[in-house]
Amino acid sequence: MTISTDTILYEARNNIAYITLNRPESLNAISRELGRGLREALDLFKDDPDLYVAILIGSGGRAFSAGMDLKERAALDATGDRPESPIRRPLVSSYADRGVFKPVIAAIDGYCVAGGLEMSLSCDIRVATRQSQFGLPEARWSIFPGHAVHNLSRMIPLGEALNMMLTGTRIDSQRAYDIGLIQHLVEDRDELLQKCDDIAEEIKLCAPLAVQGIKRIVYGGKDVSVEHSVRLGAPIMEHVQSTEDAIEGPKAFSEKRRPVWKSG
Repeated sequence: MTISTDTILYEARNNIAYITLNRPESLNAISRELGRGLREALDLFKDDPDLYVAILIGSGGRAFSAGMDLKERAALDATGDRPESPIRRPLVSSYADRGVFKPVIAAIDGYCVAGGLEMSLSCDIRVATRQSQFGLPEARWSIFPGHAVHNLSRMIPLGEALNMMLTGTRIDSQRAYDIGLIQHLVEDRDELLQKCDDIAEEIKLCAPLAVQGIKRIVYGGKDVSVEHSVRLGAPIMEHVQSTEDAIEGPKAFSEKRRPVWKSG
């Protein structure tokens, strides 16, 4: 399988998938073509056993993504070809909902607003430059902020989430860091790329099956009681603990060496 559009660039190296939103002339706005290409890229990453982590970034240096391509949306509305209603569309709050249980890092440089912000929320870890700005202005255009309306208040304080969604105003990267919307704040794009690579390398030190199992349990149990989460997670934990890697980890620790993971 290959990517069917040049609005998404895909590269795999050093066990890392680099996925680039490639519409810099429109601030990487999400067109139907880009959305299709992103789904293809995530499937490539998900199905490649040699890839352990993905980094998602926008091209051009001005934006991660400015959200839905409203010009395309208006043109489709004019022909009656409206997108599927969000009322009927299944909730996709993270890429885990698409079966991607490997970690995905959002590398944010510039505008990260509307659907672009929601795209970053679907990732597991967010890193941003100081020039970045974040916002959910959908209500200003009589549009709902997708899964953010359901999930943002579960990720950051309720008042902060409501302030962003009800006013449509943007916040800067320092504020985003202070409220926990992003996990790392860096100075510029070069430092952004390096930081994301550093995080990816840290993830690669961990046992792949353990990492994927943790992600499955966290996302599967985040909206249920702890007791229910424990029941959901038990078979995943039992499976991982029955693998060769569960023997290799403690053995490598006792021998003071790096583990050699077999993912089995």
